[in-house]
Amino acid sequence: MSIIQALILGLLQGLTEFLPVSSSGHLILAQSIFGLDHVALKGFDIAINAGTLLAVFIYFRKDFGELILAALQTVGIGKAVQADELKTSQRLILMLLLGTIPAVLVGLLLGDWLDAHFLNAVTVPVLLILVAFIFLIAERIYEKSQRRKEVNMKSGLIIGCAQALALMPGVSRSGATITAGLLLGVEREKAARYSFLLGSVAITAATVFAFYKGIKGEYSFPAPDVLIAGILSSFVAGMAAISFLLNYLKKHSLAVFAYYRIFIAVAFMIWFYTVGRGMSL
Repeated sequence: MSIIQALILGLLQGLTEFLPVSSSGHLILAQSIFGLDHVALKGFDIAINAGTLLAVFIYFRKDFGELILAALQTVGIGKAVQADELKTSQRLILMLLLGTIPAVLVGLLLGDWLDAHFLNAVTVPVLLILVAFIFLIAERIYEKSQRRKEVNMKSGLIIGCAQALALMPGVSRSGATITAGLLLGVEREKAARYSFLLGSVAITAATVFAFYKGIKGEYSFPAPDVLIAGILSSFVAGMAAISFLLNYLKKHSLAVFAYYRIFIAVAFMIWFYTVGRGMSL
């Protein structure tokens, strides 16, 4: 992999990790176009999540600061926090931890099976299109709902279960979680905000696990300069994507992302079965 390719893939990862269009799906499609082996690049794909993870931590630094203070006070350490703020932060910590469990379990139990059965030229485009229609259905249900809710313990766990579905390439973590929020009547922006905070826990776990497997020799990584280029570009793109989506969802629906998913899936299938015929995915 060249540095230019790493920059492009990192940029793609940073944008699509937070936009509801599937980062894994886009990386697989792009790697196929570049003629790269997506299996050999599994370590790189997860490593550049470090860039998007850093973007979440910096963008939501105030939120994470409050959560850290609450966690420290819970165990009797650190600066005192007002009772109401402490209770709210403790509740959010519990929601994030519980909401991450489904994705962790599915990843540990079915991760390799999902990769073996869903990393191919048929299922990725099909899932891109299928989830696009789910976006449109969820938006219609959301618009008919009169009540706009906050994320609570029950809805947070359901959104966490939806996040587990995003382990299938082509689904999208943010897309699955925000859509689940819409179906539950949660405001778009609040659903997206919770989605990003929830995703940070899963991304952290996946990144640490990837480096652990890399140390054991199960994953290979490209040269340091190539890896750093990918991480830096994913960080910059991730910051831009988070800011854009949170502001966009204040007044707009997921419809444009649904149409984009359909377009990119159809365009890829046309390319793959004509120009790219014979290439593996």
